[in-house]
Amino acid sequence: MPPWSFVGRNAELIRVAESASGTTGRGLILGGPPGIGKSRLLREGVQALDQDRLAVWTATANAATAGLPLGGLAQVLPPDQPAGGSPAGLLRWAVDALHRQAAGRPIVVAIDDAHLLDPLSAALVYYVARSENATVIGTVRTGEPLHDPISALWKDDLVERIELGPLTLQETSDLLQQVLGGPVDSASVDRLWQLSQGNALLLRELVIAAHASGEIIESYGMQRWTGKVDLAPTLTEVVDARIGKLTPQERAVLELVAFGEPIGLPLLVNATDLATVETAEERQLIRVVVEDRRTTVRLAHPLYGEVVRRRCPVTRFRRLLDQLATLVEETGARRRDDLLRVAVWRLDSDTARDPVQLLNACRLAFATYDMALAMRLGKAAVAAGGGFDAAETLATILMFANCPDEGALILDQNEDQIGDEAQRSRWLAIRHITAHWGLGDPTTVDELGRQAQKLVDLRERSLALSVESTMRLHRGDHAQALTLARTVLDGPASAPGPRALARSIMGHLQAMRGTPVQTVKAMAALDADTAQWRAEVPYIQLGIELARGTAMILAADLDAVDAIVAAEFAGMADAGNFLLGSGYLQIVRAQAARMRGRLQEAARAASQASAALATGRIFVALAHAERAHIAALCGDAASAATAFAEAERAHYRSMEVLYPWLEEARAWVAVASGDLSTAAEVLRRLAARNRNDGFAAHEMFALYHLGRLGFAAEVHERIDALAQTVEGRLAPAMAWHVRAMAEVDGGSLLAVAEELADMELNLFAAEAAAGAVTLLRGIRSPQTPRAAQRLAELRAECQLAVTPALVVPQPMLTGRERQIARLAAAGVPSKEIADQLYLSSRTVDNHLMRVYAKLGVTGRAELAAALRSLPPEE
Repeated sequence: MPPWSFVGRNAELIRVAESASGTTGRGLILGGPPGIGKSRLLREGVQALDQDRLAVWTATANAATAGLPLGGLAQVLPPDQPAGGSPAGLLRWAVDALHRQAAGRPIVVAIDDAHLLDPLSAALVYYVARSENATVIGTVRTGEPLHDPISALWKDDLVERIELGPLTLQETSDLLQQVLGGPVDSASVDRLWQLSQGNALLLRELVIAAHASGEIIESYGMQRWTGKVDLAPTLTEVVDARIGKLTPQERAVLELVAFGEPIGLPLLVNATDLATVETAEERQLIRVVVEDRRTTVRLAHPLYGEVVRRRCPVTRFRRLLDQLATLVEETGARRRDDLLRVAVWRLDSDTARDPVQLLNACRLAFATYDMALAMRLGKAAVAAGGGFDAAETLATILMFANCPDEGALILDQNEDQIGDEAQRSRWLAIRHITAHWGLGDPTTVDELGRQAQKLVDLRERSLALSVESTMRLHRGDHAQALTLARTVLDGPASAPGPRALARSIMGHLQAMRGTPVQTVKAMAALDADTAQWRAEVPYIQLGIELARGTAMILAADLDAVDAIVAAEFAGMADAGNFLLGSGYLQIVRAQAARMRGRLQEAARAASQASAALATGRIFVALAHAERAHIAALCGDAASAATAFAEAERAHYRSMEVLYPWLEEARAWVAVASGDLSTAAEVLRRLAARNRNDGFAAHEMFALYHLGRLGFAAEVHERIDALAQTVEGRLAPAMAWHVRAMAEVDGGSLLAVAEELADMELNLFAAEAAAGAVTLLRGIRSPQTPRAAQRLAELRAECQLAVTPALVVPQPMLTGRERQIARLAAAGVPSKEIADQLYLSSRTVDNHLMRVYAKLGVTGRAELAAALRSLPPEE
């Protein structure tokens, strides 16, 4: 593992430099808790100083020198300290010695851990800070006692004191990427950030331990932490130092909070005693917070819990969990999270006896997409005699945790336990979901249809019908899918879950058929009803997210994408390791970033999706196709071809609904290889298939891609017609762009570039601007400089993009023409140019006329922008 880089803290680093250089007139003291990065920031700031202009001395105070007069600054003072001098005499000698060594240069004294200085060194630092031509910078640990001269530094306004906060999430991500040598998936970054609380030292120890134990793995170029915390000795020592010595009573408080957090304050006091709880809070071992009308207690730092839990003996561990469960049960366990926590405590303390309790807790965990916990509780419920309901719930979890074979086996072994139509309907739904998507058998849908018709209870039949409808949508039987969805929605007896699934099916179809805006609104309306069905059929959320994601991209509603990837479901999927949900949302994030032209961000999201989905079948082909599309837009033909080959291997009939995205990627892979004719043929076939299926929104995209590749005249009439029916702002903009290309209208291309840019579709906008520059330059339009400037701005937003439409034929200026043009653009008159270059004024003017003609401009005022659009000289 490479050395840890210094990232972030740019503002603080600038303040260190400004203080040391004397521009602020005051020094600087950096405060903060241990491990926050004070010392590293000070060191980086000192290294950046001009050591020739400044007399810079650095010292690190420590406990060993705290009792020696001037021991803390012995590193910077001469060794010939006078013996037997008074403290005042020693101070005068030390100040004079520093000035002699400085030889007239400004003095900078940098003290790390100034709170550990001996009293005389502290006084010396104060005198130096008061001296002319001298500055003090340093660090102190927040909460530690300070000698009066040190605290007087900022009280007397000799220095500025700032408190360093923890690393931000983005700074943590940047640091991890540098240390691990590649991008790190967002869920891992978030977990490491939460566990370290942004403390650089703790983050370092966590990562070193995880790396050494092989818990950081690489997949599709993405670094991913498995989530297992390895308490290496160095990490334990750091945490132990922060916890300090504990009395038996304080340890009991910490153990109860570690196993039960968040734990109610009254419950904790009842289990221990108020005085000890107060002491633990004063020592900053625990935090007492008000949460939703409850006063709860949490550990002051997540790693405290890891250390306390690991060190607790098994017998005491089980006793404490039993105690916690009993205490909560005695208070009534009224909240849903109380029911879940009590079941987990009972399970971990080996006192779980009630299969109903375990099954209810399992369903609660699944409803929050905590897959590992749901699976553990489900297995316990089955083992405790939970019967069919427990087996069916566990099999469902196994299917959506990418273990379909195990789930299918459990379902088949428990089929004979089915006792009523409600159980039969649930068995049919999950058994055929498992076969269809988990095992890749597209023929199972017909059997589900036959079995569903045998169900007499219409409420129970609605689940089987909605699942069959989803299967038919995904395999391409769109008319049958729509009919079944309408049957569910028209049936007054249909249950809430099947209704939501049926609405998502209809929304998905409607989005593809040209009403994506309505689908986005319809899926948003479904969010308000999730409480009615999530506890029973939480997997329905996937259907809703697929419909929503498809609609948002087809409508180019990129703000909605930003909102949904930050919404509750995304957070639960990441936290619970629900890879299907988090993986799909990463695909949508990649698609949105691609349309914005942020190809590096898009590639990271697509790689993260591929890594998350790698162990299953669902959405895998889409993730690889998106990787291929992005690589192709970057001009990386080899990577694009490799990724698309993986997409083709992973694609299967049960996910046929995704074909428009895969075929678009196929076309762009051909473009990256230089085979425009194959790309055009792929897009023609795709447009025809979309038209035959009635997917007007997808057909718009296929035709738009053809237009972007130079076939605007071929498609502009059809895309104009589609723009009349496909709702949203995107379709008219696409049609306008293609029509402007077909009509060779540079002014319109420039206008549509602004429209697309306003929608954040920077890649499309840059292509429109590139076309405008080419056409406007050819007719020497006065709009050429503005178009060139806009192209430069848009290219800056999508720097990695390499597409045919971005190519602008560049005029060839001779070296002399460039030389004269630059001077003219800078405002130098022709006569002065002639004098500088030993030419006649007429020759200069003749050169300028040729430059104007080549660049398509009308005079000097437009030269600067036009020159910026030219490639650099070789």
